Amino acid sequence: MHALKWWQRGMVGFSIAVLAFLYLPIVMLVLFSFNDSKVTSFPLAGFTLHWYEAFLANEQMLRALRNSLVVAVCATALSVVVGVTAAIALDRYEFPGKRLFQNAILLPLSLPGIVTGIAMLNFYKQIGIPQSLTAVVIGHATALLGVVVSQVMARLAKINRRQLEASADLGATPVETFRRVTLPTIRSSIIGSALLCFTLSFDEIPVTYFLTGREVTLPIYIYSTLRRGITPEINAVGTVIVAASFVLIILSVTLLRERRPT
Repeated sequence: MHALKWWQRGMVGFSIAVLAFLYLPIVMLVLFSFNDSKVTSFPLAGFTLHWYEAFLANEQMLRALRNSLVVAVCATALSVVVGVTAAIALDRYEFPGKRLFQNAILLPLSLPGIVTGIAMLNFYKQIGIPQSLTAVVIGHATALLGVVVSQVMARLAKINRRQLEASADLGATPVETFRRVTLPTIRSSIIGSALLCFTLSFDEIPVTYFLTGREVTLPIYIYSTLRRGITPEINAVGTVIVAASFVLIILSVTLLRERRPT
């Protein structure tokens, strides 16, 4: 019994150490964003909001932020529209090549981002799509499509098929059945996967790096400025991104979590 308790305490301690190693850098990022000094080192010189003011006054950074928001919103909308349609098709119908189609949709989730980015860059050049924010939107939507499909299909699998049959027997059209039966069931999975797609698209670098043109997104802008060293201004915008991503991920996990039957 004592040996078991020692082993359990050791595992808990090891887990805490791993979590601390992973999250302490984020805590330091937040601390240095409020540090009243350009030098990112301890001891802290004092508390200030100057670096957040500098971030909000940096027109190039704000333009990059706007680009990131536009790309994330458009890529998320495209992923949701195509992903929900694909998930319903995979769940309801049998057709030749169904398994191959499903694997093709989910493949980008398992591929390294740099491989996906290079492949898309080569393909877009062949079909005449130039490097631009439009190409980034299409690239993000393609890469994130599997997120929506996997989450929506998991929820569709739990729908009571008798409800769909009853809706059809009562004279409802397929559109009415989707609106009154299917959509209420999968709504939380759609919203949750959309929030997750938005977060992943906003923070994405490898695919964006290969597909963007003159207009850059915020992660690419930060990456380019890091060549000159980490500045408190970067710490400030990083803190904002961490806070926003944390809120979106918590909302996504909450919505995607299986509800207990009432």
